[in-house]
Amino acid sequence: MRHTKAGKRLGRNSSWRKATVRDIAKATLVRQRICTTLIKAKEARKLVDRLITLGKKGTLAHRRRAYAVLCDHQLVSDLFRKTAPRFSARQGGYTRIIPVSNRRGDNAALAYLELTEKDEVILSKARSAATSKAKKLDVATDSGKPSPDSRSSQGTTGTGPQHPPDQVKKTSQHPPEDKGKKIKPRGIRKIFRRKTGE
Repeated sequence: MRHTKAGKRLGRNSSWRKATVRDIAKATLVRQRICTTLIKAKEARKLVDRLITLGKKGTLAHRRRAYAVLCDHQLVSDLFRKTAPRFSARQGGYTRIIPVSNRRGDNAALAYLELTEKDEVILSKARSAATSKAKKLDVATDSGKPSPDSRSSQGTTGTGPQHPPDQVKKTSQHPPEDKGKKIKPRGIRKIFRRKTGE
């Protein structure tokens, strides 16, 4: 019988299991939502709820207890200043587990572990990349500099800023090479060059 042995073993020894649960809890506090296996999410949920409870109390002793688990001063500071105050109206239920489909390969049950109170909307990678590209285009057009497309279509009658020929900067980074000289290979090309009868 397993008296006083609470929790799942996760197929690990005690130190490895403790490190796994701690890392999942740290990732949940930083990213606010992570995807992991269902069993690991259930184990890490206990630790995340305990850490947020420490953060709501806020004394120096509770900070030291949180640091003993997280081992990161910045993360402890964010926990006590930003994360825990968002849950001041709650008496529990700081996290939720959302089951997802099984993982390809080993068929493990996956789940999202997330905080119930988030400070910002989490965008997917594809959407955030598209929005950042759109912002760059807006900044380029707002700053008065013509965009690459408009620069090519301007021709001689464009409305963009015109520079006299003597003020145009040369963009070539390499000096012109002499055609009579042989170029010595550099780096990895030197290793793989053919040996000739020279």
